[in-house]
Amino acid sequence: MADMRLPSPCSSMRSTRAIDTPSIHHIEGNSMSNSTVVLVTGVSSGIGRAAAEKFAKRGCRVFGTVRSIAKTAPVAGVELIEMDVRDDASVQSGIRTIVDRAGRIDVLVNNAGTSLIGAVEETSVTEATALFDTNVFSILRTTQAVLPHMRAQRRGRIVNVSSVLGFLPAPYMGLYAASKHAVEGLTETLDHEVRQFGIRATLVEPSFTRTNLDVNAPQASAPIADYDRERTLASRAVVDSVKTAPEPDGVAATIVEAALGAWRMRRTPNGEASLLRKLRRFMPAGPVDASLRKKFRLA
Repeated sequence: MADMRLPSPCSSMRSTRAIDTPSIHHIEGNSMSNSTVVLVTGVSSGIGRAAAEKFAKRGCRVFGTVRSIAKTAPVAGVELIEMDVRDDASVQSGIRTIVDRAGRIDVLVNNAGTSLIGAVEETSVTEATALFDTNVFSILRTTQAVLPHMRAQRRGRIVNVSSVLGFLPAPYMGLYAASKHAVEGLTETLDHEVRQFGIRATLVEPSFTRTNLDVNAPQASAPIADYDRERTLASRAVVDSVKTAPEPDGVAATIVEAALGAWRMRRTPNGEASLLRKLRRFMPAGPVDASLRKKFRLA
């Protein structure tokens, strides 16, 4: 398989069928017309914000989506676009705005997401649908809106932010884990379909990261008393893990490498995520199961 490498730092994307080592173009002053155009969803805080900043520091022209520009602190070097990834019209409008301004989109990073705490039995179909709308169907919307432009230019990279819970179960986060498993299957399939156009799709699989996503995760609205003890233990385990987890910087660096570096189907940030990927791949199911139950304090 060809080494599908985007320039590092960001540079002009020549009109080639694939993304094979385009020449590096130094960006001077305010001239951004030849820099790689990157779109990152969900940049108001956390991983998305850190990733957008890193792309900008690499010389990319970066667009970041937020629900409300008025309520979002400026992100250095990033052009903010109001977009609700749960709304078809909003996504289409946002993509049109970016293409009108920049002429193209070279990299799409699907980062926007949400979480939910609750046993599978406690989670309503309405809650599950809302979760999938943000975590899965948003990726479908942005990808479908961007792909016509990437196909026309015969190049592009789509980076979908998954999770270690895309390949592991998560007691009392079952619908969140299900959504990330769906992202994994969608991304691997997408990559097979679009590589004929010089486009590649890839996954980034972080573990717990010090953001507000899990600390402030909503709870299923119809709790069942039989699950109270274990749900409380698991919820506290998640919050404690987030409090001691690394800052988003490491995940952001992995996203940038997934977007601009040699193509690989999946990347896990250094540390716990990388270890969990190896354990899942090489260890017998029994020890993995026991370790996971201990992590969620169910042992």
